[in-house]
Amino acid sequence: MISADDTPPYDRPNVSKDFLAGTAPEEWMPLRGAQYYADRDIDLMLNERVTSIDAARRIVRLGDGRELLYGALLLATGADPIRLELPSTAGARIFYLRTIADCRAILAAVESATTAVVVGVSFIGLEVAASLRVRGIDVHVVGLERVPLERVLGPEVGTFVQALHERHGVTFHLGQSVTRVDGTQVRLTDGRTLQADLVVLGVGVRPAITLAEQAGLRVDRGIAVNEYLETSAPGIFAAGDIARWPDPHSGERIRVEHWVVAQRQGQVAARNILGSRQPFAVVPFFWSQHYDVAINYVGHADKWDATTVEGALGSHDCAVSYRRGQRTLAVATIARDLQSLRAERMLEAAAAEERK
Repeated sequence: MISADDTPPYDRPNVSKDFLAGTAPEEWMPLRGAQYYADRDIDLMLNERVTSIDAARRIVRLGDGRELLYGALLLATGADPIRLELPSTAGARIFYLRTIADCRAILAAVESATTAVVVGVSFIGLEVAASLRVRGIDVHVVGLERVPLERVLGPEVGTFVQALHERHGVTFHLGQSVTRVDGTQVRLTDGRTLQADLVVLGVGVRPAITLAEQAGLRVDRGIAVNEYLETSAPGIFAAGDIARWPDPHSGERIRVEHWVVAQRQGQVAARNILGSRQPFAVVPFFWSQHYDVAINYVGHADKWDATTVEGALGSHDCAVSYRRGQRTLAVATIARDLQSLRAERMLEAAAAEERK
């Protein structure tokens, strides 16, 4: 297992949730102890980078010149934060959040901070805002969108999420971006300035597909894989944020940047590497934590015609269905875990029926 990270596999979602908020200690973060890998002859090669892949000869080359032969290869390189060309002066503390090392750096800055600006109204940006508020930091959120999370969850849920954050003291500056950071002064596009001891940028990610492109694999806004998660090169599989697969539920080729999907794809890819022919037909799932409110989401809806709200968002007890025509593509729930599981089973059954 080759990783550029300096840390064995860990609970990555918590770098923007409980670990950043201070409600989960770092010793909770590793997925497994060192003995687990030793007992299973898993060689963790940390602080290592793959520089190239020779798909024809089945060779992986490392940064120090070593070559490793493979019978099968799984690419799970994830995604990299989109980095803004943001003018800044000395003293500006600007951070991105993707790894546990990034989180440690933010936590070190938080020790002497009272104010923060978060740029981006994505899930990462809003979860960072919530975690910093738990730590008592005064938080301003800047975003180009009219409503937070509108593209993913629609305006009604997005408005609810914004109001939830505002009740916890977050100030929003929507329809705005940051043009410059002068020390602790953050300048917005409308000319206003905000005071910030640190700035966290969460404006999206890009799939890390450079290795795949150099190896000649077929790419399509990610690495194109078949229903078995195998790439265009025999013996090379892909999983997680980089993989674009034929989704039987939506009938489209999709790529999903969420933890549970990555885990389940890794499991299916492993079985297929070992000789199974198991299609990846799992319904995508993710959750997002905002203070004491967790939003669970099953399915995948890039576009939808209509939404239906059952229950009440304001009561933190509801289910929101996203439909295209007569077909339900996804369901988001708050405090309705059983209904979320039933929605997942419903989507699985609908896809299975169509495959008959």
